[in-house]
Amino acid sequence: QVSLLESGGGLVQTGGSLRLSCAATGGAVTVATMGWYRQAPGKQRVLVAQMTRDSITTYGDSVKGRFTISRDKGENTVYLEMNDLKPEDTAVYSCNYVFGLYSFWGPGTQVTVSS
Repeated sequence: QVSLLESGGGLVQTGGSLRLSCAATGGAVTVATMGWYRQAPGKQRVLVAQMTRDSITTYGDSVKGRFTISRDKGENTVYLEMNDLKPEDTAVYSCNYVFGLYSFWGPGTQVTVSS
C-alpha cells in the first residue's frame, strides 16, 4: 500500500508561483510513473504533468512552459513547480502513483489563483 500526501497549495495572485509537494510512503517514487492531476469545479480531472521511472516527462498543453515536474529520491517526494499562474489554474491538485497494475492517489491540495 502506497500513501501519498500533497502539500503546498494555497491562494496566490495571477502571475504568482507555487511549489506543490507529494510525499510518498510505502513505495519509491523512482520506480513508478508519478503524475499530477487537477480537477476544477464541475470539470473532469485532467493530467497536468507526469514523470516515468525513466524520467520521461509529459505536460498538459495548458501548462507547458509554466509548470515543471521533478522528484527527489532521498526525500521520496515529487514536486510540481508552478509559475505564471492564471485563474484557470484554480483546482484541486492530486498526486498519482502508478506501478504495474496498481494506482494510488493522494487526497489533493487546493490551488486558488485570484485575478
